[in-house]
Amino acid sequence: MSNVTVITIDGPSGTGKGTICCHLAYLMKWNFLDSGALYRVLAIAAKKNQIGNEDELELIELTNNLDVEFKMRNPESMADVLFNGKIVTDEIRTEACGKAASVIAPIAGVRKALLTRQRAFCKEPGLIADGRDMGTVVFPNAELKIFLTASIDERAKRRFKQLKEGGISVNLRRLHREIEERDERDSGRKLSPLKPADDAIIVDTTDINVEDVIGKISKLVIDKIPNLSKRVVDYLR
Repeated sequence: MSNVTVITIDGPSGTGKGTICCHLAYLMKWNFLDSGALYRVLAIAAKKNQIGNEDELELIELTNNLDVEFKMRNPESMADVLFNGKIVTDEIRTEACGKAASVIAPIAGVRKALLTRQRAFCKEPGLIADGRDMGTVVFPNAELKIFLTASIDERAKRRFKQLKEGGISVNLRRLHREIEERDERDSGRKLSPLKPADDAIIVDTTDINVEDVIGKISKLVIDKIPNLSKRVVDYLR
């Protein structure tokens, strides 16, 4: 593992991880990793290459050649996800892609192959890593580990609003059930289960707006990460 400073922000979907990580990465001018997007891009690559979502050997081969980049536009927007130089942000956010990725994600060989790919994002001046096992498995020596949580009701409402704004018709009750089932799958799997690292700081975002969560985490970054440049500290404040 390198000596590059890493901040991990883990937690289930709908807790605000992506928004907060993108905001921090943009302001700090650090590298950004959305680990969940890698599994979704892999699902797209598998479909395009007519590879089954449970074909471990073929998926590993795809993983070894997965060309993924994240481009930050501004502090208010999510990062653009590029696959082979092409923006696939909207494509990977569909429900179908999410379901395919959830089949791929538990496969041991794929997770091991992606571990190397994820750690390759760890470059100067630092890395903000968004995921479910960033602090426990991928970057266990990260300088700051944060675990975001929120009630299922609140997360379902946020996801419902997000999909509706994107012009996607969805049933709130069904969405609530799917989030609950995914939580059980992620936290119950034997390999890299969703859980806070022993030294993670837990932040419940249920009743906190995005601006306040960003403010709280920005303060943690300033307090916990030594030798931040004055520019970064001024931006975070």
